[in-house]
Amino acid sequence: MAGYNAVPVKQSSLNDWQHYFQGTLLRSNVFMEKRPLVWLSAAHQNTFIRGVLQPCWHLIEFDFYQPVPLFPNTPEAAKVGVLELPENVEDDLPKLESWLETLGIMYWVAIAPEKPDSKTSTAHLIVRYCSDFHTQPVDTERLNTVLGHLWGMASMKESTCRANLHDYGDLALLGNSPAIQNVHNLLRRYSATLESVLITGESSTGKDASARFIHRHSIRATGPLIFVNCAALPSTLTQSELFGYEKGAFTSAQQSHPGRLEQANGGTLVFSGINELHLEQQSALLRFLQEGEVQRVGSNTRISANGRVIATTTQPLPELVAVGLFRSDVYFRLGNLEVALPPLRDRCEDIPTLAQALLDASFPGMKQKSLSSAAMHCLINHSWPGNLQELQNRLRRGVLLSEQSTIEPSDLGLRPPGAGRSQASNLSLQSFRDQADHQALVCSLRLSNNNLSEAARVLKISRASFYRLLEKHAPHSASSSFQQKPAPKGDTT
Repeated sequence: MAGYNAVPVKQSSLNDWQHYFQGTLLRSNVFMEKRPLVWLSAAHQNTFIRGVLQPCWHLIEFDFYQPVPLFPNTPEAAKVGVLELPENVEDDLPKLESWLETLGIMYWVAIAPEKPDSKTSTAHLIVRYCSDFHTQPVDTERLNTVLGHLWGMASMKESTCRANLHDYGDLALLGNSPAIQNVHNLLRRYSATLESVLITGESSTGKDASARFIHRHSIRATGPLIFVNCAALPSTLTQSELFGYEKGAFTSAQQSHPGRLEQANGGTLVFSGINELHLEQQSALLRFLQEGEVQRVGSNTRISANGRVIATTTQPLPELVAVGLFRSDVYFRLGNLEVALPPLRDRCEDIPTLAQALLDASFPGMKQKSLSSAAMHCLINHSWPGNLQELQNRLRRGVLLSEQSTIEPSDLGLRPPGAGRSQASNLSLQSFRDQADHQALVCSLRLSNNNLSEAARVLKISRASFYRLLEKHAPHSASSSFQQKPAPKGDTT
């Protein structure tokens, strides 16, 4: 038995073992496409480990001694990376941290020559940025397993975040303010019926999200949910898009095609931005609302379509009806049940919850950053003309521009409430005149060495006028300190 154990050890070499291990990895990943793996290190380190991992991973290598690029050439699919630390890296940690921030990888695995002392900055950097830690010599099989697990976690997190962003209702309707709680109550009530619902509100207040909420909580939740973007619906294609068409109905109709109304049969049909429909388009829609049937273009057969209708609008439909831009009969068939979504400025108490949810869902590939108290104060006091979309945009700006772990008001493009208001309130023609007079007074006194008569001559005004100017713009305590030198003889000003 001893001889049996000794033979492979004597005959095997490092290259033979590496070849065997690579073959094993290749066989286990034969059906798996190579995944991108970012490798950040000093140049030409541990080529052996990289060689072992190459059969399963496509390595994208960066040398952190090189200048940090503004836009690194990393594929969008890169989710995990290896941070290979050299000895004596303490002095290079600021630059290394810039690399880690710039690359924006979701999970890092660190490799170090030895375990760093817990009190060192290197240890703090590893704890802050890395999900796993290895010391030399590296167990390559374990490293490959860890990277695979982290890749799986990253993929799951990415898909979850993508679902959260797609299911915008889970974010737009978050909050405990009385305004949004009233919306929750109405949406739950309307979900229990099959009546048409009209959802009103400013742009980006969660109208489509509310429609999805009603569908998900109704008895038609298992049916299709079809959205019609009314603003993008061409007038000339309204009939074919909504009602469908038969093969040969027109030149390009190579086969029959069901329209949106027919596709929503047994489910929910959402007209997003119905205020954008032209009058002739509204007339075509009225036939479906009245009869619950559709007739494809090029067909004489009527097809039943009982999709529940939800409409959203950014403009009050009664106002459009009053000016003749919206049909009253269409409005009365849609506006039986109505819910008005509050703008973000009317639910400021929900902003902390919304901001944190958006940060968690919108930036899966970036290190999480927090909002400073000043930044949160600015968010709460902002007027939010762009509502939730503006909030998301400002948070994205803050994450990208913040050089620290905390996002400040300047990163969001906001100023603290009251900043500059006192100055802005004094902006008037008189204030500009007063500023000019004061500056002229100061300059003339400096040029005349505080000789009042000479200062009046510099400004080409009478001495009496100069005294009135001085009384207006300089306190008595200041004017009394001026050294009034005797006027030159012959001065009759």
